[in-house]
Amino acid sequence: MSQPNRRALITGASAGIGRAFGMELARRGYDLVLVARRRQRLAQLAEEAKDEFGVTTQVIVADLAEPGAPMRIRAEADAPIDLLVNNAGFGTSKEFLDTSWTAHETFLRVMVHAPTELTHLLLPGMLERGSGHVLQIASLAALLPGAPGNTLYAAAKAFMLRFSESLAAELAGTGVGISVICPGLTHTEFHDVTQTRDDLSWAPESLWQSAEEVVAEALRAVERNEVVRVTGRSNRGVAWLMRHLPPTLSRSLLSQRR
Repeated sequence: MSQPNRRALITGASAGIGRAFGMELARRGYDLVLVARRRQRLAQLAEEAKDEFGVTTQVIVADLAEPGAPMRIRAEADAPIDLLVNNAGFGTSKEFLDTSWTAHETFLRVMVHAPTELTHLLLPGMLERGSGHVLQIASLAALLPGAPGNTLYAAAKAFMLRFSESLAAELAGTGVGISVICPGLTHTEFHDVTQTRDDLSWAPESLWQSAEEVVAEALRAVERNEVVRVTGRSNRGVAWLMRHLPPTLSRSLLSQRR
């Protein structure tokens, strides 16, 4: 009797890195549970993955800013999840007090609360089976103080980094893995949505990766049970430099990026 495919749940699957995860995991034989707000884009990805790779797909339209969304996602997912990819996210381009608290609360729900809750909801099944993996998408920003306009973004990504490291230690020896990746600048629509693309005109092409390159490195981290991976050689150089700069100097450099 043939074994069922492994099953991956991907949040933020409608575009960018999330969409690239969907296509690459389908190519590797994973059945997909695709989660995002935009039904039409999810349906298009589901059809492409099914037609090209013959996998089964499930679309769940959900807004992770809604308090009950993680519970509903778990309830609607119609099979055990072997790989959880907590990818959904967005950024803001205004400074802390220029943004309403309602907007900050929405941001924190999507970036911190929802991925943490989804991890809490899906881990028990993985532990019961003695296998599975949770992949958190953080950012190079997790290693740096936030530049003006990115106050909560850096903080949220730093939370995901430390949460993942702590959870990986807690789950050692269980057969369930935790990985967190820290991409840098990535060619997606993210910077168009946040209207920050012009602000990045200084960045050379060597600092950018494609979504597909980020996904390839992320899945290598999963395969190797690597807990933390900064994607891209240039980004690893930046990360090394920032770890060795005096904190006062790194804060001073970032505060000048206005």
